[in-house]
Amino acid sequence: MAESMDDILHPKSSDASDPLFPHAPEGWTKEAAAAIASNEGLDPIEDHWDAVRALQEYFEKNDQDVNVRELHDALEERFHQKGGIKYLYQLFPGGPVAQGCRVAGLQAPAGSTDPSFGSVQ
Repeated sequence: MAESMDDILHPKSSDASDPLFPHAPEGWTKEAAAAIASNEGLDPIEDHWDAVRALQEYFEKNDQDVNVRELHDALEERFHQKGGIKYLYQLFPGGPVAQGCRVAGLQAPAGSTDPSFGSVQ
């Protein structure tokens, strides 16, 4: 039985989700994400997984109404102590939003991979 209105609006099977990634999209696994990261030339460390959790949480809280600028600012704030977006570009050279979303199992928001704006893919 659903315990809250949020559970009704955003059902998620709690037994199938990874407790370390509570906001992961349905069907996402850390193992599959590690394979994607490896294919993209990344060797994930804990900071990569922290960024993945941050992206998944942001997407869940914003219910697919994701604004690239707001997401960028949220990541900057969350990782400020480590160097913010500059640090995240070291972790995800393909772009913390675009490449990070691929690893996180999320659809990158419109505008995050547009080369005409100087973003990386």
